[in-house]
Amino acid sequence: MLNHKILYLDDEENNLIAFKALFRRDYEIFTTTSPQEAVQFLNENEVQLILSDQKMPDISGVEFFELTRTDFPDAIRVLVTGYADIEAVIDAINKGGVYRYVTKPWNENDLRICIENAFEKYYTKREIDTKSEELAQANSDLEKFIYSASHDLRSPLVSIKGVIQLAKTEAIEGKAAEYFDMIEKSVSKLDSFVQNIIHYYQNIKTEDASQIIDIEQLVSDVVNQYRSYENYDAVEIKKAINVTGDFYGDSYRLKIVLGNILANALKFIDATKTTKTLEIEVIQNVEKLLLRISDNGLGMNDESLKIVENIFNNRDNRGPGNGVGLYLVRDAVQRMNGKIQVSSTMGTGSKFIIEIPNKA
Repeated sequence: MLNHKILYLDDEENNLIAFKALFRRDYEIFTTTSPQEAVQFLNENEVQLILSDQKMPDISGVEFFELTRTDFPDAIRVLVTGYADIEAVIDAINKGGVYRYVTKPWNENDLRICIENAFEKYYTKREIDTKSEELAQANSDLEKFIYSASHDLRSPLVSIKGVIQLAKTEAIEGKAAEYFDMIEKSVSKLDSFVQNIIHYYQNIKTEDASQIIDIEQLVSDVVNQYRSYENYDAVEIKKAINVTGDFYGDSYRLKIVLGNILANALKFIDATKTTKTLEIEVIQNVEKLLLRISDNGLGMNDESLKIVENIFNNRDNRGPGNGVGLYLVRDAVQRMNGKIQVSSTMGTGSKFIIEIPNKA
């Protein structure tokens, strides 16, 4: 185990000699009475274990550990003290990242067990760090693949939708017309799901942004994006916008929030109601942006509402939705340090109340 390196700093030469005599056959050991020489050795070698005496004339063991902790964070630290000073030990644990402490004069068996455990901790942590890096890289590669695949999927989906809409302009009757409607709905649902995957990736990867946002224009832009959406003409959209001062925020994530709530309302209209409404109320001031969005659609049951909290909960069971959009709303709001409340009653409709702090 000579590739296991130990540094021992102590102002008493006898302690250093005794320590080296005990463990020189098992480990590569460097001993010194000089803090400067100890730092030099750390700079030139990969040291797994550092021992330091607490009571020294120029520097305490706690101070030495604190001094070297930033540059050598992985090394395991053990404090050696001949004083029953519990405050110093607590200070060492808090400031110097000390793994354990041993008292002088030490017991050879206890000290040996402490050293063995310290090395085991060092290599276990290193293995965990390596696995964590590999997992993070694998996760990043998977996200990139999903994002790339989603973009590649959208092109043929858009083409299919265009061909279907073109075909429906021809004289198609009977079962053929029904089949085209079924195909169009399925393609639209798949396209919506693919878009949500893209938005999810962009939402987690996009850095926080802060810029002046024209809220009235942003709401109009989002609403206009859905003019060709199924059921758009059947829903009366009411807007009430009250603006005071400038609002600084993340326009991309605000569009995700508004767009997905609007899409949700259009998907789940209540066909039995004569008047189908979607109300968007916006209050903007120097402190926050308040959004109240409500509809009189089908509403959501408890299982559907759970999707807002967890993307992996059961899919939205009301019909054409997949639930990802609702999760995206919550995730985008949280990334803007905002709050969201969702209430809904089956057969009555849904209401979203969202607060976003003004970054100004």
